[in-house]
Amino acid sequence: MTAQQLYQALKKIQEPKGCYFNRDLENMTMPLLESLLENKTRYGYMACPCRIASGDYEQDRDIICPCVYREPDMEEYGACFCGLYVTREWNNEPAEEHAYVPERRPPEKIVF
Repeated sequence: MTAQQLYQALKKIQEPKGCYFNRDLENMTMPLLESLLENKTRYGYMACPCRIASGDYEQDRDIICPCVYREPDMEEYGACFCGLYVTREWNNEPAEEHAYVPERRPPEKIVF
């Protein structure tokens, strides 16, 4: 599967839920989708490319994309931690209006 194929497949599933891909396809969306595919090859699941996966499925369940933090991030900030998924409104705002999305994952789950 290519990043473009993943984009098309996920777009059909996620947009009806109000989750849109970042409008910056070249610098954000496609590189993040490529990283998801790399993680699928590496770990067997699409771990969030913006976090360090442990390689243990159970340990990483919360960061398998779309991660469990996506909904609260989008509700509060209009975008998920990675900026892959955003609201329609976020995509229509000027970039300088976008707030930083802090990490919600509990420190004890973060792999170093």
